[in-house]
Amino acid sequence: MIHDELYDLGLELRRDMFGPAGADEQVGSTDEWDDKLQDLVTRHIFGDIWQRPGLDRRTRSLVTLAMLVATNRSHEVGIHLRGALSNGVTPEELRELMLHASVYCGIPAAVDGLRAARAAVEERTTVGGQA
Repeated sequence: MIHDELYDLGLELRRDMFGPAGADEQVGSTDEWDDKLQDLVTRHIFGDIWQRPGLDRRTRSLVTLAMLVATNRSHEVGIHLRGALSNGVTPEELRELMLHASVYCGIPAAVDGLRAARAAVEERTTVGGQA
């Protein structure tokens, strides 16, 4: 992979949102099956789209979570919950987002989201001492 400005910006943001270990594991544990996909994610999603001025990172996290809950992407919900907390979204806002999602996405999606949100907040509280 060729590293350029977009890649470097994207990797920096991923490390900021998901922690250095989490981001480096996602990027560093690739092989011929997924290295191109992780490059695309780092360069274009986090190096370009997430860097745009139209929405701040906190808002992007809330919007991203809403879309992931709506499309039942529970693994990605778990990852982006940690990023949302890093971007300043509060545990109360996460609970409210999941309650709001229950109306539009259904109770099962909201229940899955609440479970993942609880785990992310508890993990952050245990590891870093704050939510």
